[in-house]
Amino acid sequence: MKLSRRVMMTAAAAMVAMSGAAQADGHQVLDEIHFLIPGGAGGGWDGTARGTGEALTNAGLVGSASYENMSGGGGGVAIAHMIENADSMGNTMMVNSTPIVIRSLTGVFPQSFRDLTLIAGTIGDYAALVVPADSELTSMADLVAAYQADANSFAIGGGSVPGGMDHLVAAMAMEAAGEDPTGFNYIPYDAGGAAMAGLLSGEIQALSTGYSEAVTLADQGEVRILGVTAPERVEGSDAPTMMEQGIDVEFVNWRGFFAAPGLDDETVGKMRDALAAMYDTPEWEEVRARNGWVNIHNPGDDFEAFLENQEQQIGDLMRTLGFL
Repeated sequence: MKLSRRVMMTAAAAMVAMSGAAQADGHQVLDEIHFLIPGGAGGGWDGTARGTGEALTNAGLVGSASYENMSGGGGGVAIAHMIENADSMGNTMMVNSTPIVIRSLTGVFPQSFRDLTLIAGTIGDYAALVVPADSELTSMADLVAAYQADANSFAIGGGSVPGGMDHLVAAMAMEAAGEDPTGFNYIPYDAGGAAMAGLLSGEIQALSTGYSEAVTLADQGEVRILGVTAPERVEGSDAPTMMEQGIDVEFVNWRGFFAAPGLDDETVGKMRDALAAMYDTPEWEEVRARNGWVNIHNPGDDFEAFLENQEQQIGDLMRTLGFL
């Protein structure tokens, strides 16, 4: 079994332990949380932070939530800001996901998850390849045929840097379809919102993105989802999986939260408690279902062990594909 085929799916299996941690009994755990978002509006990080804040405040677990988008450097600007201003970050949680591992490996920024305080992994999101709703491409087979017909003009875009997660997902899909995983033209955008705009304007023929980012526009009839990296169709969706089209790829991207280095244990504990209690609330279920997320709760030391394991797996995958 090639590394490019099933690597990184352990996000779903290794972190699927659900919330059994400290409960808040419906009482407010924190007065306020400030969410630091390392990318632009409309992307997966933005949606995760704002959805989590919505659930926490509506459920009464957090008094108020504020949000700050700080894009740049593949997320490195926000990470550096959190580290450099750690003393004033006592109520701040930064959202991040698999790219913090990828971009540390590739040297996009010098820091890694080890330089931050790990709060918890909270959700997963499958990946998808999508095209405009009026595209002639209606299946993954059509996409591969279009690439074979004119590889030079065929471009797949994504909301991450070359060698980043969206690029890796597209490469895994192309290799599983029998094509050169490094042969297609990949166009990077800053966050998913800009990438989706590039797709709709015709700058790219297909987009590698998170399922939750694609499903809303698909439901509105603006895009068509060609393939989802889920093991089976997502509940409530008729979007086909890669697997059912003969492309042996499964992938789920974790998303979670980090705090500043050196944050006191009491505040760290309260942040973890608030997130753990969130899973049992109808307010969270409303947000989760709306976005098509998978509940994946992985707090504290378990989060660290998972990230170390994923770092090894992704490093092996990227070397196999020639990205390292």
